[in-house]
Amino acid sequence: MKTRGTALIYDEEMTKYKLLWVDPACKIEVPERLTVSHEALVQSGLADRCVSVPVREATDADILLVHSEEYLEAVKKTPYMTLEDLKEFTLQYGDVYFHPNIYHCAKLAAGAALQLVDSVMTGKVRNGMALVRPPGHHSMRSAANGFCVFNNVAIAAQYAKQKYGVKRVLIVDWDVHHGQGVQYCFEDDPSVLYFSWHRYEHQKFWPQLRESDYDSVGKEKGAGFNINVPWNKVGMKNSDYLSVFCHVLLPVAYEFCPDLVLVCAGFDSAIGDPEGKMCASPDVFAHLTHLLMNLAGGKLCAVLEGGYNLTSLPQSVCQTVQTLLGDPAPPPTNLDGPCQSALESLHCVRSAHKQYWSSLKHAADLPTSDISTKRIKLAEEGEEGERLEKVEEEESAEEESWPEPPKRVVPPVRTALLLPDGVACPDGCKRFSSSDDPDPVIVNKLRENFLKDGDDSDDLDTLSGLTALVDNMEKNEICSGLALVRDVSMAMMCVVQHAAAALSNRVLVVCVGDAAVPIPSTEDGKTLLVQFSNKRSEEHKYYIPVCLKKGCGDVSGFMQAVLGLLLPLAYEYDPSLVLLVRMPDSGLCDGVWLQLTGLLQGLAQGHTLVLMQEEEKACVAPTASSLLGDPAPSLGQLHAPLPEDAEALERLRHRLQVDWKLLQTTAPESGGGGER
Repeated sequence: MKTRGTALIYDEEMTKYKLLWVDPACKIEVPERLTVSHEALVQSGLADRCVSVPVREATDADILLVHSEEYLEAVKKTPYMTLEDLKEFTLQYGDVYFHPNIYHCAKLAAGAALQLVDSVMTGKVRNGMALVRPPGHHSMRSAANGFCVFNNVAIAAQYAKQKYGVKRVLIVDWDVHHGQGVQYCFEDDPSVLYFSWHRYEHQKFWPQLRESDYDSVGKEKGAGFNINVPWNKVGMKNSDYLSVFCHVLLPVAYEFCPDLVLVCAGFDSAIGDPEGKMCASPDVFAHLTHLLMNLAGGKLCAVLEGGYNLTSLPQSVCQTVQTLLGDPAPPPTNLDGPCQSALESLHCVRSAHKQYWSSLKHAADLPTSDISTKRIKLAEEGEEGERLEKVEEEESAEEESWPEPPKRVVPPVRTALLLPDGVACPDGCKRFSSSDDPDPVIVNKLRENFLKDGDDSDDLDTLSGLTALVDNMEKNEICSGLALVRDVSMAMMCVVQHAAAALSNRVLVVCVGDAAVPIPSTEDGKTLLVQFSNKRSEEHKYYIPVCLKKGCGDVSGFMQAVLGLLLPLAYEYDPSLVLLVRMPDSGLCDGVWLQLTGLLQGLAQGHTLVLMQEEEKACVAPTASSLLGDPAPSLGQLHAPLPEDAEALERLRHRLQVDWKLLQTTAPESGGGGER
């Protein structure tokens, strides 16, 4: 029995503390952050679809997994302090405030993270989100910091290791500030991989730590297990975020193979936030969430951290929760390629970690000269420059506006299957049969194009069924589909021809295995075909043959190609339909096939159609399960791909990046291309 369901953990009690004196640094951390987020989930109907899990207070033993006894005892006294005492107590820490009720709320926040871990690890739910306050990722062993009292996610990671014997935990911190508390807790621990991106501006932005830069990679046994991506400019967009996921986080995460994924879900990295000043739209969090959901068998716990714009915060929370619930992701927006500054950071991070991760082994070496944004930044460093920059930033934050994310409409049928008689339809799927008689014009076209050698009524039925299935997906009546066919090459050509005939359609074809394929036209861009095999072919912009020495049999090489090549291409192409074709004897193991199927469903609003040959009956049930949103099984820790494959992939990526900006991993030397 597969675990389904998404936990939502919230308690109004955590809104019952606030700043009691004037402090400009702390005034943005308000109770409304929590209430607007929860109200948005209620009003959108998402809260009702979640499994409500009660909060509990973290015990002393839980808190002491991360914090010192002296610190805990000091915080325990705060409920009994006068206002003057609280002010005095606060002064010893940085950018934080205390209140008589904050100790209670901090215990609830940490306890909520633990309740979420319990619910996921015991299989009560598959994943979930905890809406908590105070946040946690800045607090250190013996110090409150940055609005944080106890380090909720660090406590949750230690607790999961201790209580459930979890061997490897991935912590993804997409908050706009560096979670230095989490870094300090695990920097020498190879069982926890900590990834953080954060506004840094060459150490000019809070918390202004040298160790928040890309070259802080962890210490001793933990070297390589701490990944910092510094944003050295404001205004980062969706392309910058997705680029870092595809070229750093995902390859390393799949190689690491976590048993549990924890997200420090701070939404101050969204547009409009007064702290982050970034330009990523709320819908990007649907894609970031989706890309993490096939790791650790789907065990994902998101815990709220920052987020101070009371419009983009609830929008981003809703996008995250709706994706955890399994709804198709919205179309990706504004993917115009990463900017120069983001590419420089990406280059530095990949280079700093290439000695630790085989998936990054072929990354470019560090640039010999200072990176250009740093030179520019330091040249502007006079007081006047900084003052003007501050004024500009404040003005741009005030002007920031963005459209509300479009409503994500879930089709009435999640997955429809076109199957030969005698093949059972798996639970949760619908057996597809077109209710209408086939259009005579389409039937004639199918006969003409595909059935020249005589009338095979079985093939004709299959092909007209396929065209009807594609039409239903186009109308958003069906989300995804699977067809078991006699001739997979013919079926592929039929679908491509039919789908691409509609003016607005763009079809991404991902073909796994050797076969003759319909080479797309270089002109119209209606079809992008990516083929994985062990055969070399001539590529062009819309036909990309990925040649692997062992074909699709080498798990590491194949996954490296999927994460670093196929996903960036697919996101930039932004198809309206994904056609995933499994050739007979593709050599691809089921686990990798299901990972591929799961990852591709973040595109085209989940409109994925899978074609398989009739003899692949055994693969129908697991593939259908993936199309229904079940996470793929873990692949285990990946070994290094074949050196010649890794080098060939790098050369291919390099050739293609001229046309496809999301494939870039280094900034153009001249400062062209990636500038914004």
